[in-house]
Amino acid sequence: MVALPSFIVGSVALAMVLIGFVPATATGAAMPIILAAALGMFLATIWAARVGENVSAGITGVFGGFFLSYALLVLGLTHNWYGIAPTAVAGTQKLFVISWIVIVTMLVLVAVRMPTVFLLLFTLVDVSLVLNLLGIIQSSATMSKAAGWALMAVAAVVVYLFLGAASHVTGGKEFPLGRPILHA
Repeated sequence: MVALPSFIVGSVALAMVLIGFVPATATGAAMPIILAAALGMFLATIWAARVGENVSAGITGVFGGFFLSYALLVLGLTHNWYGIAPTAVAGTQKLFVISWIVIVTMLVLVAVRMPTVFLLLFTLVDVSLVLNLLGIIQSSATMSKAAGWALMAVAAVVVYLFLGAASHVTGGKEFPLGRPILHA
């Protein structure tokens, strides 16, 4: 119940940046939200690990790491913390996105043993990252916007997960999550 709203708000903020809701010169506008999302994800990671929910801890830790590293990337590039020349910014962004594609693809592969909604969620995150990478490679605002809309779909899936969890903890039925593709 802590991780899901954190994931939603971080995803929506990043999606709005990619879609162009704020101008490219104001990318830092989302940083307080992204940093708060990272904090929420890390709190959920610690909580989950403490109660022995290692899969949940791993997933929330990965996305906490993503949000924190994104914030550090944007803030670092904006304030020249890393001494990266303007001509190397696109390469730096590609490095960031490719690294996270690798990690999220691992989650996709693991998700075949999880309820289908998680496979959908991680696949949509991967699609968003790949579209973002294509946007960087091609200098395409259209691809970046597509990445943002894919990320909005991610947020919608997480809203579904949150509503299902909220229903359950308040005495209602859980929402269906779908059967895993691979069974034990």
